[in-house]
Amino acid sequence: MRLTRQTNYALRILMYCATNSGRLSRIPEVARAYSLSELYLFKIMQPLVEAGFVETVRGRSGGVRLGRPAEDISLLDVVRVTEESFVMAECFETDATECPLIDSCALNSALREALGAFFAVLERHSIADLVKARPEMRGLLGIDVLLPRAPGRTEVTGRTA
Repeated sequence: MRLTRQTNYALRILMYCATNSGRLSRIPEVARAYSLSELYLFKIMQPLVEAGFVETVRGRSGGVRLGRPAEDISLLDVVRVTEESFVMAECFETDATECPLIDSCALNSALREALGAFFAVLERHSIADLVKARPEMRGLLGIDVLLPRAPGRTEVTGRTA
């Protein structure tokens, strides 16, 4: 099974927001981190906002943030919201096959089992798990931008190093 680009980037947007918790993430920053157009990012954000995974804050100082704790957003939750279909073969579609084995096919059964296992793994992992697994993620996403400070000290956004 292959996830769509929308699902891939939806998960990454949530990871960005989780990594940047404690402050609003601005759309241009997120788009730049993943080399996406802001327009495409907005399209991906819509189902995330509707599902309550992301909150938007309007205005000059606006941005986006997680709508609930990263620990409470499973990968399966996101996949269910962003994927249109989980059809692995023609026989998964209703009225789409001429196969005489449709009701007693071992292939159909095996594919359903595989899809169930795929969902079970996704359900075991949260957005928080993905972020905790990579402590260097802030730097990789360009969140920790070094800012000049007093001589001999450097401030990293949100922290003093």
